[in-house]
Amino acid sequence: MLHASTLRVALIAVVSAFGAATLAQEQHAEHAGATVVEKLGTVRFDTSCSAAVTDDFNRAVALLHSFEFRTAIEGFESVLERDSTCAIAYWGIALSYWGNPFAGARSTAALEQGLAAVAKARATGTPTARERSYIEAAAALFVDHAISPQRDRIVAYERAMAAVVQQNPRDLEATIFHALAVNQTALPTDKTYAAQLQAAATLEPLFKEYPDHPGLAHYIIHAYDHPPLAARALDAARRYAAIAPSAPHALHMPSHTFTRVGSWQESVETNRLSEESAVRQGVATEALHAMDYQIYAYLQMAQDRAARAVLERVPPVAARLDATATTGGAAPPLAGFYALAAIPARYALERGAWQDAANLPVPTTGTPFTIAIAHFARALGASRGGHPAAAAEDIARLAALRDQLKTQDAYWSEQVDIEWRVASAWAAFAAGRKTEGIDALRAAADAEDATDKSAVTPGPLAPARESLGDMLLEAGDAAGALKAYEASIAKEPGRFRGAYGAARAAEANGDAAAAYRYYETTLELSRNADSLRPEIERARSHIGGR
Repeated sequence: MLHASTLRVALIAVVSAFGAATLAQEQHAEHAGATVVEKLGTVRFDTSCSAAVTDDFNRAVALLHSFEFRTAIEGFESVLERDSTCAIAYWGIALSYWGNPFAGARSTAALEQGLAAVAKARATGTPTARERSYIEAAAALFVDHAISPQRDRIVAYERAMAAVVQQNPRDLEATIFHALAVNQTALPTDKTYAAQLQAAATLEPLFKEYPDHPGLAHYIIHAYDHPPLAARALDAARRYAAIAPSAPHALHMPSHTFTRVGSWQESVETNRLSEESAVRQGVATEALHAMDYQIYAYLQMAQDRAARAVLERVPPVAARLDATATTGGAAPPLAGFYALAAIPARYALERGAWQDAANLPVPTTGTPFTIAIAHFARALGASRGGHPAAAAEDIARLAALRDQLKTQDAYWSEQVDIEWRVASAWAAFAAGRKTEGIDALRAAADAEDATDKSAVTPGPLAPARESLGDMLLEAGDAAGALKAYEASIAKEPGRFRGAYGAARAAEANGDAAAAYRYYETTLELSRNADSLRPEIERARSHIGGR
């Protein structure tokens, strides 16, 4: 098992040399006179296609398992160039146009391209009954997409893949894709995590049997990507990057687990490698997604200079962002826009730089919920900086964006509504209506606890329960503040502002043992800080100059 101290060395080793083993998806390409070894893990997908395309087909499926959709399509198209009768290759193209199962709403263009791939699959060659069942399962995601709700199509796909497994019980790939489909049906409000646990129960025994399969490691991480479950994914998280280091998303995906458990250095290391790999491969959205997770981790360790460096690397990557792309890496264009808005907002809010937050520019492009990020940060910065009247316009824009999303995306409408509630609560509190502000923020925290974060983000810009702790502490309710901070820490462990807030609340509440413990945690989180935040000075002073 690799831990933070050895992770970067291990990952650099596998990325640069990829070991001595010869695996099913290893291929060689000549670049500037040097041989580069591609390592994507081992996949064996039986087909009726020409034996000559077997390796290329398996490589394309391996790319699909690591959500490298653009290169997966290129791989399946290469198969079709050599065997035009290979209908199942169009299945792979269709799923690639569907993209990241956890990415939310799809563009009409992507859905139309997926539907066209399904039509070609149905009209090509003489696929086996098993291959036809795969094709028809994928069709459920696209057919009637203009009139059938996405949720209904996702559920129909899961049922179709369940039938594929029932008809082909020895088909490993069908079982894996079905487990992913089960996880895709999970609702963010289901705190029993029934779908996720069902998927994990299928995947984990198979991972022991097939430890080099990229989909197994990847989908286990996704299944456990929730606060109460995250620690269960640590083994898969620490192994996935070494299974498929040629896939930028495989280098990033472990950080979903590291973020959930507060293992910040591991998150930095794997996201830095993902960013570098994505930039080399020209996948701007994946690079920006990794940079958002990366800056979040740096800020929890009070490595503000390193965080600033991430911010400064954004512009050249952003210049390569293609808003019209229907395929790419695991991160769709909306993830790129999310990162572009979130990165500067995080840099201001996590450091308590309220004036900087209030002055953030509002993006002119993106989706309603990514544009909302800037309005939220500006409103929060203005109110917490003592200028609640200045927050009014941004709060109004949040309400408008929320309403705009109601008919487009219920999940993101709810997320923007929570941002509106938090911003409105702070404006009321800062204007002197303290009881109103506290009640409103407590309701916002309850709403946020009842849902879950999207995979597009490492975490909320300002966790509502933690923010409630800040407000209660300012109001003089130290006991209530400590309770709020501790509830937030249970959900979002390892956050610098959460630990420090809990320390201050415990100190104010006369709980010396808890204050000492949380100040120690603050110092432990910031032991490699590259800037001296006032919070660090206070923590050191409290526990005796450590």
